[in-house]
Amino acid sequence: MMYVFDNGSLRRLCENYYPARFPSLWERFDELVAAGSVISVREVYNEIERWSPTRKLVQWAKEHKELFPPPSSEELEFVREVFRVGHFQALIEKKSILQGTPVADPFVIAKAKISGGIVVTEERFKENAAKMPNVCAHFGIDCMDLEGFMEREGWQF
Repeated sequence: MMYVFDNGSLRRLCENYYPARFPSLWERFDELVAAGSVISVREVYNEIERWSPTRKLVQWAKEHKELFPPPSSEELEFVREVFRVGHFQALIEKKSILQGTPVADPFVIAKAKISGGIVVTEERFKENAAKMPNVCAHFGIDCMDLEGFMEREGWQF
C-alpha cells in the first residue's frame, strides 16, 4: 500500500512524535519510507520550506528529499480534472494565486489517484467544502488522518 502524505500530517508527525521519544515509531516509518510505501509531492516540500514553524520538519524534509518528486504528466492531467469541478477550484485560495505560494492539495490527491495510494491528511470532511477529504470522496480515493494511518499499519506503542 502507498500512502501519500500531506504537509499537515508530516508536520503533526514531526512535532508530536519526537524521534528521541518515539524511536520505534520512527523505525517503522523509516521502513515504509525506504520501501516506497510513504511518499509525498514536490509542492508539499515547497510548503514545508516556506511555512514550517519548526526546523525539525524542514530538516527532516531536506534529509528525505526523494519523497517529494515532481508530478508526472498523468498526475498533472488529473489535477486538471479536479479543477474541472468548479467547486474544487477553491482548493487554491486567491491569496495563494496572487502571491504565487505553493499549494500542494491537488497534487497530493493526484499522486494518490494515479498511484492507487491513500491520502494522509489532517483535514476533515466538511459538507459542501473544498477540502481534501471531500475531493477524495468525489473521485473515489481513500483518505485518512495520521492516526488512521497508524491504525491501518497496526501500530501500537
